[in-house]
Amino acid sequence: MLPILFWSLLGFFLGAVPFSLLMGKLVVGRDIRTVGDGNPGGANALRAGGLKAGIPAIFLDIAKGFLPVYLAQRAGLSGWSLLPVLLAPIVGHAFSPFLGFRGGKALAASGGAWLALIGWWVFPIYALLALPFTLLQTEDAWSACSGFAPLLVYAFLTGEPWMVTFAALNAAVVVWKHRQDLARRPHLRPWVMALLARRGV
Repeated sequence: MLPILFWSLLGFFLGAVPFSLLMGKLVVGRDIRTVGDGNPGGANALRAGGLKAGIPAIFLDIAKGFLPVYLAQRAGLSGWSLLPVLLAPIVGHAFSPFLGFRGGKALAASGGAWLALIGWWVFPIYALLALPFTLLQTEDAWSACSGFAPLLVYAFLTGEPWMVTFAALNAAVVVWKHRQDLARRPHLRPWVMALLARRGV
């Protein structure tokens, strides 16, 4: 029980550290919450400070999801005992006490946790729906959330209930953090509209 608590607390603390916000202030002296959608995450660090701020911010946000899960696995945790460690950095990022419990949208931290769990496969699996959604429509929230559907299917196919539970809870956190953006209907990109118009659809 103590190892689970230790790694979960470490994961939550790392997840709660607003690295993207800190990088924005360090590199460009700017609060990244004043740009884009106001989210204290890597995308706004990229918008506010370019690659110089954005790349380290995204790397650190992925790393804070990856590191506690990787270390916990090396320490012998697996299955249900690993579940709270997987969720901890994601919840910490999404509801950071350092930001008045108004954290980021937890995409990078989620990616880091999955990376530690299943390796590089997380990226092509996530892209199975996220990439088509990005290419076909303009609402980023729909693209971001769609990628969790194939991850949930992957978890189901493993036959591991604890992994299905993780995938479902992870998706729920991300959808909740995107709920305002998801209220907007997705709109097809101009090239799709033009293609449909040519075909008389």
